[in-house]
Amino acid sequence: MTVRAWLRARQPAAPPRLAARVESALGDRCELPNTQAADACLDASVDLLRELLSRESAGRESALDLLAADALVTYAFEAAAQDPQTLATRADDAMRRLSAAVQ
Repeated sequence: MTVRAWLRARQPAAPPRLAARVESALGDRCELPNTQAADACLDASVDLLRELLSRESAGRESALDLLAADALVTYAFEAAAQDPQTLATRADDAMRRLSAAVQ
């Protein structure tokens, strides 16, 4: 199963526009095995957050991107929860990476 198939199997399903934006942010990472979903989603979220913060202004037109970045972090932790022993380490890594994106 790919990351794309894993995402599409999530219930409840994301609204269509949000799901499409999440997949767009993931890009080629959608084709990775679903065992890499946690890393793929976090990587895509960090990339999207950096892109959002590089804009001159982030008004209402950025709302979908911000929601997608948030959804990607949520999916990253949903995937990471499959291996509870690594969850604390993944959370620390995510906090560091997301914090670095805003500096």
